[in-house]
Amino acid sequence: MKYIKLGNTGIEVSCLCFGALVIGPLQVNLPIGRGADIILRGFERGINFIDTAELYGTYPHIREAVKRWGKKPIISTKCYAYTKESAAESLNKARKELDMDVIDMFLLHEQESRLTLRGHKEALDYFISQKEKGIIRAVGVSTHNVEVVEACSEMPEIDVIHPLINIKGIGIGDGTVEEMLAAIKKAYDAGKGIYSMKPLGGGNLLGSFNECINFVLNIPYIHSIAIGMQTEDEVEMNVRIFEGQNIPDDLKERVKNTRKKLHIDYWCEGCGKCVERCRQKALEIIDGKAVVKKDKCVLCGYCASACPQFAIKIC
Repeated sequence: MKYIKLGNTGIEVSCLCFGALVIGPLQVNLPIGRGADIILRGFERGINFIDTAELYGTYPHIREAVKRWGKKPIISTKCYAYTKESAAESLNKARKELDMDVIDMFLLHEQESRLTLRGHKEALDYFISQKEKGIIRAVGVSTHNVEVVEACSEMPEIDVIHPLINIKGIGIGDGTVEEMLAAIKKAYDAGKGIYSMKPLGGGNLLGSFNECINFVLNIPYIHSIAIGMQTEDEVEMNVRIFEGQNIPDDLKERVKNTRKKLHIDYWCEGCGKCVERCRQKALEIIDGKAVVKKDKCVLCGYCASACPQFAIKIC
């Protein structure tokens, strides 16, 4: 496994980042022990970098895997806090549930524009103050939007950016693939640590897996790529790809058969909470039921967290 310094942070990470979203309650909802098994396999295969978030509900899985491994990985987490108080709550929750005194990276989750960055300034300032105390090592943002990447490239207080990029541009909120690449390059040149997300468009691009992964791997201004992994087979295949190794046909077939989709159960009441939550505009209400627009859905599962009837899941 190749390792690299994440921009000017001084933090060394594996070029493959373990995306912990998929193992949690928003997606396949693995038991803590089973989720820890898969994360541990990643550690054993050289991955030292995990992406998670307060929303994902995967702190317990990560904590168990780290306990078994006996070493400390690099962990990046995120929250939606916009006040000092809510930011402090999120930081304390992460430290407690991960059983770690120091959090490597704390990001503002899912920032959409310069306006939302301003609206979260109090939380960002709090995280910066905790960085000065040594409780956080780096601060940053996650985003699907070109505007945010461009804005953060000009903000010296931002250390890390977690942008969405894939060959088809699935999930980019406000621009083209070319515009996102230009914004990422600008941020990279400014010394920001860049670790990308959704190289497979949330699973929608699995049919052209090699082409999509190679596209992102060949972007010279990305330090690490976060990929969601829910089985040991997925860990093995991704590690082999990042190490330039051959992928056995039977392994490819097993991974192909784990393709995901957004499922809406029959008891959906059409309340529209999921539509309001989806920033991809990938859901609509038709005949009193939620319906997914497959061409826009990135299979993040965030809509499931907004459903009062628990009628949405990734499967």
